[in-house]
Amino acid sequence: MSTPTTADAPIVLTRRRINLIFSALIAGMLVSSLDQTIISTAMPTIVGDLGGISHMAWVTTAYLLASTLVMPIYGKFGDLWGRRNLFLIAIALFTLASIGAALSPNFTWFVVWRGVQGLGGGGMMILSQAIIADVVPARERGKYMGPLGAVFGLSAVAGPLLGGFLTDHASLGWEWCFWINVPVGVAALVIGWFALALPRKRNTEPLDYLGVIFLSATTTSLIFFTDFGGREGWTAWPTLALGAAFVVSAVVFVLVELRAAQPIIPMSLFRNSTFVVTTALGAAVGLGMFSAVAFLPTFLQMASGTSAANSGLLMLPMMGGLFLTVIGSGIATTKTGRYKIYPIAGVLIVAAAMIWMTSLSGRTSLWTVGTMLFVMGLGLGLIMQIVVLVAQNAVPASDLGAATATNNYFREVGATLGVAVFGTIFTSRLAENLSGALQANGEQAAAAGITSPDSLVPAAVQAAGDPLRAAIVDSYADALAPVFAYLLPAFVIALVLALLLKEIPLSDVAGMVARGEAVEDPELQKSHHHAEPPAVGTAPAAVPAQRDGDEEQAPALPG
Repeated sequence: MSTPTTADAPIVLTRRRINLIFSALIAGMLVSSLDQTIISTAMPTIVGDLGGISHMAWVTTAYLLASTLVMPIYGKFGDLWGRRNLFLIAIALFTLASIGAALSPNFTWFVVWRGVQGLGGGGMMILSQAIIADVVPARERGKYMGPLGAVFGLSAVAGPLLGGFLTDHASLGWEWCFWINVPVGVAALVIGWFALALPRKRNTEPLDYLGVIFLSATTTSLIFFTDFGGREGWTAWPTLALGAAFVVSAVVFVLVELRAAQPIIPMSLFRNSTFVVTTALGAAVGLGMFSAVAFLPTFLQMASGTSAANSGLLMLPMMGGLFLTVIGSGIATTKTGRYKIYPIAGVLIVAAAMIWMTSLSGRTSLWTVGTMLFVMGLGLGLIMQIVVLVAQNAVPASDLGAATATNNYFREVGATLGVAVFGTIFTSRLAENLSGALQANGEQAAAAGITSPDSLVPAAVQAAGDPLRAAIVDSYADALAPVFAYLLPAFVIALVLALLLKEIPLSDVAGMVARGEAVEDPELQKSHHHAEPPAVGTAPAAVPAQRDGDEEQAPALPG
């Protein structure tokens, strides 16, 4: 079990302390989420300079594998040892890896440092959500988690623009996509060092080393299974071998977790129906959402002729819709304590946007596509943070980190499978369509210097003019539109899960208060207008824990 290291008085959770902690989390989330998008526009230049064009996918795979792998590990270790030092380690890893990436002498080292960045980025994502659950009651948490989610939306737009600017600037270059992380990371580290006054605990039970090993094997084989399936074919022998390795390692992992004293992913979570429903809902939405978002920018670039850097602006309507509903639903949940209606409405809205997108064609105006994206964003904002909030509210305070990490882990698994499977459908249809378009307009294609589908770039397509341009844009639209129809079953499942979601009272007790590691400032208690009983499964108060970086103590507790 996890025990305190001293019998010091618990921390006082004041509004000022919560805001300071929140500022550290925002800083960490910003540097993590910005890095995931800033290199998208720099990628062609990076792989060209480092000689890795034929292995470009490894840059994304390395980050995705590392960040997904460590999510449950950070979550569980935070429950056992406290989250402050882990959060600082995650920021430091990320910042160090940014320096390494900027100085990479070749493509291999660049991929290695991208993997190390993933080790830090996955930790910042999970720990920030868990720390908010530690210091803010579920009833109040929506208005804090909304801005955390909005940071991702902001980064999705700002990242590609900034990456394009830095890469194209004569005196800077792609290395500055990583150098820029260093001052931001150092600032986040300094803010976190002084602002994160959180408990430190001591674990007295054996660590789940076997769980870590088999979780790593499960995650790695899944990521490479989807990677090879998309590139080599789903019936190729390496794909089948990796699929078999995934199944075997997953089964062994479950058996190990059932026997572990402190499992990385506690199997007891899956006896909690509310947690299971919200986690499955997140996975289903992740499968559909990330698949749709992954392929739209390519179509928009071809249809508009804009550069990769400016194409980020074309996704702005989706981020605007997401901003409105992720923040609005968080505030409304705080005021009313009700949440079930939001994921139901969100799934219906996203499904409606998907159905609308099946009508996509080469003649669809950018204004219409922008409206489609805005509607999709409205729906996603009603689901994303609410799902995490409900999962956290449904479990004991002692399992907050593990529950948060497991919920996010399965969402990433859903996204990985969705992008791989539906990406294969899209790219195979696209290759066939483009070959036909180039053959039908052979003379114009030769004059424009477009000799094969692999050499297509938006500028060349625009310069070629019609009818070749229209044929190419139609090829993209005809390949993409059916994918949205194929994604609809995922949203049917998500709707059933949202309807099955139980609406249990949102706790008015922060995680640290429930565990006896903190007490709430009386003035903060007065600001809670509606008192609700603790959520089902809230852990009883534990003995106080030692604090990291904190001097402010509560008065002695009676009794």
